[in-house]
Amino acid sequence: MARSGTVAVIGAGFYGSTTAQRLAEYDLFDTVVLTDIIEGRPEGLALDMNQSRPVEGFETKIVGQTTGADGSGYAAIAGSDIVVITAGVARKPGMSRMDLIEVNARIVGEVADNVAKHTPDAVVIVVSNPLDEMTALVALATGFPRPRVMGQAGMLDTARFTNFVAEELAVPVSSVRTLTLGSHGDTMVPVPSACTVDGAPLTDLLPADKIAELITRTRNGGAEVIALLKTGSAYYAPSAAAARMVRAVHEDSGAVLPVCAWVDGEYGISGVYLGVTAELGRGGVRRIVETPLTDAELAQLRQAAQAVAAKQADVHNL
Repeated sequence: MARSGTVAVIGAGFYGSTTAQRLAEYDLFDTVVLTDIIEGRPEGLALDMNQSRPVEGFETKIVGQTTGADGSGYAAIAGSDIVVITAGVARKPGMSRMDLIEVNARIVGEVADNVAKHTPDAVVIVVSNPLDEMTALVALATGFPRPRVMGQAGMLDTARFTNFVAEELAVPVSSVRTLTLGSHGDTMVPVPSACTVDGAPLTDLLPADKIAELITRTRNGGAEVIALLKTGSAYYAPSAAAARMVRAVHEDSGAVLPVCAWVDGEYGISGVYLGVTAELGRGGVRRIVETPLTDAELAQLRQAAQAVAAKQADVHNL
């Protein structure tokens, strides 16, 4: 198998380290670089992951590197084609994503400065919360063209919606197609009109009140996991979603995926990072793919855009 390129994962918590492991096991890359500010953590995790290579049969090398607030250590990510930013404080029970905004804005801003310095041509995928605001901050701090900066949200939210529908109907997840747009939070916009099970409209299979219940559960998907874990937040599903986005970019596949991307005229919305479906390739977001929406769904998406735009404007003033 031909391997090529380097991917950097910034932040070696559960989310970051699991993402790095998934990317390495794809066996598509020469190197996966994992960094963290906790001394020795990324090096130790990389050593452990590399020792799994003979068992799982992949050759991609994982390199761990401790970084400092002064920018030390970031030279290890130089030349990375794709950077995944997971750095930041995770939510705790009772916290909203927005509770994290000031502390994570400082952390993510520092990371973005170093990404711009060492990987000026990279595509950046942001997963730090609050997602929509941090994606906008990374675009601002790096100065990268907006198509090269995107956020991971819709992939995760759609996966959660799909899983809940499959469980409710007792069908394979592979038979279910769902979609969520909007923000990664309270103004998430699940799109029932685009949801099917073996090609049949979801609205023909479940009553409206049950669909509404599943939508509410999807919006609260992260909080449900956090409440059960009590310490920490979700990382298996989120890391799977981030890794799939990386793969689509690396393979220049043109895959159309739900992501947080810069919207400039689509759906009658402009000037905001928002959850939409987008075609991904080597340069990041090739184009926004507009999904047909009902009038009610479109109105919800535009409301979400207004709410997210206001919060992203606040980030610019931090």
